[in-house]
Amino acid sequence: MEVLRRYEPIVEDFEAFRAACERSLPSVVRVNTLKTTVERAREALAEEDISHEPTGWHDGVLKLPEGDPGSNWPYIQGWLHGQEEVSALPPLVLDPQPGERVWDAAAAPGSKTTQLAALMDDEGLLVATDNNLGRLSALRSNAERLGVTNLAVTNEDARNHSLKPFDGKSYDRALVDVPCSCEGTIRKNPDALEQWTFEHVQGVAGVQKGILRRAIEATRKGGTVVYSTCTFAPEENEAVLDSALEKHPCRLVEVELPLQSRPGVTEWEDESFDPNVRKARRIYPHFNDTGGFFVAKLEVTE
Repeated sequence: MEVLRRYEPIVEDFEAFRAACERSLPSVVRVNTLKTTVERAREALAEEDISHEPTGWHDGVLKLPEGDPGSNWPYIQGWLHGQEEVSALPPLVLDPQPGERVWDAAAAPGSKTTQLAALMDDEGLLVATDNNLGRLSALRSNAERLGVTNLAVTNEDARNHSLKPFDGKSYDRALVDVPCSCEGTIRKNPDALEQWTFEHVQGVAGVQKGILRRAIEATRKGGTVVYSTCTFAPEENEAVLDSALEKHPCRLVEVELPLQSRPGVTEWEDESFDPNVRKARRIYPHFNDTGGFFVAKLEVTE
C-alpha cells in the first residue's frame, strides 16, 4: 500500500482514499440486454432469493450485497455478467451505435466487449483484439454465453492491428482499455501492488502509447476513441494522452460521467502536460465505493 503514497499530492482526502483501497470491493453484475430486460433480470434474482439493488447511476448495473454473482441460473443463461461497476463506464462513454464498425483494442476477457455488443444491439461489426490466447478463450466463452453474434476476434498485438481482414475500412469508434499497472484494482486484487515497480510503469506506458496510436490511425476522421485504464499513475494516463495530442491527429473531448470524478492532472512531479488533459476524468475508490479508473474521450481530426 505504500506505493499509493506517491499519489498523495493529487488525491483529495488521501486518508479516505487509503481506507477505501483497503476495503473489499462490492460484487456487481451487468444486465445483458441482448437476452433479457432489467425488469426480468431483477425478477429472476428475486425468484432465486438473491438480494440485489441498482446502482444509483445505472438501472442495468446491480449490486449483490451477498456476493457470488456467477452461481445462479440467470447468470448461467447469459442474463447477467459479473463486471466491476466502474469498468462499465468506458463503453458508455464510447457510445457505439447499432450498425457501426467498432474496435475493442485490448478486449479479453470480454466484459467491455460484450457490453459494447449490447449497446450496438448486436448489429454492425465489433472487432475484439488481444495478444493472449488464454484470455481470448475466456472472451469467446463470455460472448457465446451472452449471445453476441456481431463479433470478430483477432489474436495479435494491437499496436500492429491490421484492417485487411475487414475490407481495409476504418472504424467509427475504438475502445482502448489498455493493459496497465492495475493499481486501481487493489480492492478486488489485494496483491496487485506486490510486484509494483516504476520500471514496469514506464514499460507499460510505452505499450499504451502504441495501442492508442494504432487506434487513432484505424479510426475515421470525426470518429471517437476512448482511452481508459485502471491505474492512478499519471505516467500511464495523462502522459499517454499528452503524447497522443502532440504526435497524432486527435483532440480531447469533455467527458460527463454519472459518477463523482476529478479532472486529469496537468502537472506531475517534474512534468507538465497539455492543459487539455483536464478533460479526462479520474475516479478514486473513496468517491463512489468503486475501484479506481481513468477515462478520456478523443476525436480523430484527420
